[in-house]
Amino acid sequence: MKIENLTPRSLARDAERVGVLAARKARSIDRGWDVAKGTPVFTRNGRYTSQGWTEWTQGFQYGCMILAGDMLDDAKLIDLGRRRTVERMLPHVTHTGVHDHGFNNLSTYGNLLRLLNEKRLPKNDWERTAYENALAVSGAVQAARWSGVPVAKPNKHSADSKSLGYIYSFNGPHSLFIDTMRTTRILGVAWQLGHVLMHEGDRAANLLKRSVLHGLTTSQYIVFHGDSGHTYDVMGRTAHEGVFNRNNGQFRCRATQQGYSPFSTWTRGLAWAMLGYAEELEFFKTISGKDFQAATGLAKQEVVRVYERCAKETCEHYINDVTSIDGITYWDDGAPGMAQLQGWREKKADPYNHHEPVDASASAIAAQGLIRLGNYLGGSKGKRYLQAGLTVAKSIFEEPYLSTNNNHQGLLLHSVYHWPNGWDYVPAGSKVPHSESSMWGDYHLLELAALISRMAGRSPYLKFFLDR
Repeated sequence: MKIENLTPRSLARDAERVGVLAARKARSIDRGWDVAKGTPVFTRNGRYTSQGWTEWTQGFQYGCMILAGDMLDDAKLIDLGRRRTVERMLPHVTHTGVHDHGFNNLSTYGNLLRLLNEKRLPKNDWERTAYENALAVSGAVQAARWSGVPVAKPNKHSADSKSLGYIYSFNGPHSLFIDTMRTTRILGVAWQLGHVLMHEGDRAANLLKRSVLHGLTTSQYIVFHGDSGHTYDVMGRTAHEGVFNRNNGQFRCRATQQGYSPFSTWTRGLAWAMLGYAEELEFFKTISGKDFQAATGLAKQEVVRVYERCAKETCEHYINDVTSIDGITYWDDGAPGMAQLQGWREKKADPYNHHEPVDASASAIAAQGLIRLGNYLGGSKGKRYLQAGLTVAKSIFEEPYLSTNNNHQGLLLHSVYHWPNGWDYVPAGSKVPHSESSMWGDYHLLELAALISRMAGRSPYLKFFLDR
């Protein structure tokens, strides 16, 4: 990609426009959605539809109301998001069957608690307690989906930890997903709230420790570091899934559910890792070395070194290997049709091509990861990442990615859900999906806009964790 020289202030007006459109579309979805159909997931012909698989997008629906209301100082829209959260989100707090708690519940209860802490909502101790309890329970329920991994030989990519483990995906205890690097942050919030996960015999599991071990396990097994003998070991590449033998806990292979192959880069998975590691680094900065070691049994500096390596390598892979010149990415860099798009890295992405779909949702997530890493590193060390993230934001804050049509319920166009399964809507006359939106793409575009707006001077820095 070609990195431009931009500032948050130069994109502030575009970010505000995203907020205005998001507010309009959030109200449209709420007015017309039949809750009996489940959760809105992605659009077909511009109208949101559901797709039974896992219930991981309802928090994004109501989170868009809260975020857009926050950006526009629209108290009525915030209140609508708050009411919908109270009415409909509680089952997600205790949902034992998914790895998506950080998506659903930080987007709703987490944003509401943040607004209380920022004094953007009237002081209400009972309301605060309700949000804190929801987040604490959600973090513990998420942490209960735990599979341990035996360590025969400590590895530098997992901070030489003598114990590892992961929050397993909805596929089952054998399955580690790259997506979870962005959901595991809810364990950190629950830890900040003083919560633990209780097991038989009153044994307490530390939630920060489980979050950290998950990130280290992800680093060791499904983030490529370019230093092994693996044929497809490209530094910064991520596999969608790691598969473990649950008879003995040993790692067996890499796999994919939504990407093309285990040995190519499914770009939304890469983006989850970019943002997940960068956000965790921001969080770790707030924890003293003493408290970190007491909670995890690991030296903070060693864990930070691994997380920094993962964040930098995945961001470099995005910048150098998987994007078009405008910073937009296709859904998988190894998909077979990419060979027909000759010179695609030197041209702007073409969402209307007939070979492989663009996934703008991956770019929205990745842009935030790049910006947060740039902010974390600061100065000259962070400038490249910050500018790269702003460059991607500039591209998706404009048409053909920003949906300005009031009759289209989506906010971010050219999003892909599960192309291998054929779930995405392909318009007549086309061979690949385009011009449709997803609830996670809309939310992350809006969250990106909110982050940039705040960096431009509007409000405090946008973060998931609590000030202490």
